[in-house]
Amino acid sequence: MIVVAGEALIDLVPQGTGALAALRPALGGGPYNTAVALGRLGSPAAFCSRVSRDAFGEALLGRLRETGVDVSPVQRGTEPTTLAVASLDTDGSAAYSFYVEGTADRLFTVPAALPPGTRAVSFGTCSLVLEPGASAYEELLRETAARGVFTALDPNIRAGLIPDPDAYRERFRSWLPSVSLLKLSAEDAEWLRGAPVVTRGGAGLTAYTGDGGEYTVPGEQVEVVDTIGAGDTVNAALLHGLAARDALDAPAVAALGREGWTGLLGFAARAAAVTCSRAGAEPPYAHEVRA
Repeated sequence: MIVVAGEALIDLVPQGTGALAALRPALGGGPYNTAVALGRLGSPAAFCSRVSRDAFGEALLGRLRETGVDVSPVQRGTEPTTLAVASLDTDGSAAYSFYVEGTADRLFTVPAALPPGTRAVSFGTCSLVLEPGASAYEELLRETAARGVFTALDPNIRAGLIPDPDAYRERFRSWLPSVSLLKLSAEDAEWLRGAPVVTRGGAGLTAYTGDGGEYTVPGEQVEVVDTIGAGDTVNAALLHGLAARDALDAPAVAALGREGWTGLLGFAARAAAVTCSRAGAEPPYAHEVRA
């Protein structure tokens, strides 16, 4: 079981150009997209979050259930669902404005226990920024790592939500001793002033390992519709691939070597390319991407 901990929200995606283009609601949130992608790839997965009881919240949980993701760890609340308004560049890259005040996911609390058989827990995005939930997710990260469970972190930086960048960078560095796998986009790495697995869009992916290894694969060429959910798909594909290789622990990761890492990164690049080829966060199913 791979548990994904973090927010679920609604992306409002423009259907044309200009400030007044019609907006289409789409199910989203970095951790949520990661959980959906894991389910579609065939990994046993669970989602750990706090989700509204409104219509958007029901739709979010509905997709998780359809994808085979265990939603038993999800907490519920009467507060509204977080909204993220996307804007798309000419290359399909997305930027977001968030509506987060008083929303359900901010009130997440540390669960008494994770699902039986949990082998890895993945964290990231807004859930590690917005209090009071951020402190609860941070506590869960530290507790999970202390028990020897494999932990993954995709900070997926949304600078507009971070009022004090230097304080966040310091907090981020404090998490690193508890992190088994760190996944950053090139933009994240630049903002954080650090570098892990780094995604470079169409230029591919690079993994940096604790023993000084550096492994790079090119991106998959595809006609990009938009990049929404591409990084989340990479995150899921890495976890799925590590689980398939029985490598969700430090010794096994250290033993992957060049062949193991390039195979894993290549799989992640192919999965992300499928997501980029269609509108919104629509990660691939297992039959659509070669392992």
